[in-house]
Amino acid sequence: MVTLRIQHPVPDFARWKRAFDADPAKRRDSGVIRYTVQRSVSNPNFVMIDLEFGSVREAEVFLTKMRRIWEGSGSTVMFSPESCIAETVESVELTELAATT
Repeated sequence: MVTLRIQHPVPDFARWKRAFDADPAKRRDSGVIRYTVQRSVSNPNFVMIDLEFGSVREAEVFLTKMRRIWEGSGSTVMFSPESCIAETVESVELTELAATT
């Protein structure tokens, strides 16, 4: 599995969430399998989004699309996005392990 992590501060979480939910990048059509939105506990106006893809290429294409969106109107709902594409090396569900021992 490949994950595109995007993180950035937002001036207003509710306004950012409405923009995110409008889905200008068409996540499903762009190969996103699953996504997770998180907020920092210490700063609720800092968000982290993990988008899962089947391939690095799909994540790269989507990130290019996101950069175009950020250049257009992103500055009104968020600031200074950072991104990273990562491949899953290992994923362990510890609750499952505890239940079998």
